[in-house]
Amino acid sequence: MASDTLHRRGLMFILSSPSGAGKTTIARRMLEHDAEIRMSVSVTTRPIRPGEVDGADYIFSDQPGFDRMVEEGAFMEWARVFGHCYGTPKAQIKAGLKAGQDFLFDIDWQGTQQLYQKAETDVVRVFLLPPSLSELQRRLTGRGTDSAEVIAARMARAQAEISHWDGYDYVIVNDDIDECFAKVCQILAAERMRRARQTGLIPFVRGLTAGG
Repeated sequence: MASDTLHRRGLMFILSSPSGAGKTTIARRMLEHDAEIRMSVSVTTRPIRPGEVDGADYIFSDQPGFDRMVEEGAFMEWARVFGHCYGTPKAQIKAGLKAGQDFLFDIDWQGTQQLYQKAETDVVRVFLLPPSLSELQRRLTGRGTDSAEVIAARMARAQAEISHWDGYDYVIVNDDIDECFAKVCQILAAERMRRARQTGLIPFVRGLTAGG
């Protein structure tokens, strides 16, 4: 944050969408174009994949270690997905928010609910919708990485996820990736300017009213 700007509290920016609705592309663009936001690094019990870096992509843990963190209340939210556990470490997020760091979250509606219940004022929830289910299926099929059975399962899961659209602050139909990205950036810029997050305003205004 530039030295000539007022200090503000960071925020937790959640992007959720069904698989194939563009969430990963939008998240990658945000991280490339905005130095003030970084990806929240989750703890996971799933095996490390080739090319991944422990501590950068994920914090890899065995199941007993993860369970111990759950018992100690070390997570802001956690969930079991496809047989593996994922959780958001509480300590690093709390310290970052206080310092003015923004965090980007790629989590589903259940994780979103947990975060919102624990840190309502710090959370911004954005849900991306596909323009149609047929277009969503076309995108999933176009990847060429999944079988017809897997695609059918993803489509069923997508419809279940879409049903939770009203649990978000903002909902964007991703018909054009550039327009969608621009709208997401507008939301982030506006949320950063919320008065409640501008913690530097109080001393600044006191100085103004005192004739400073």
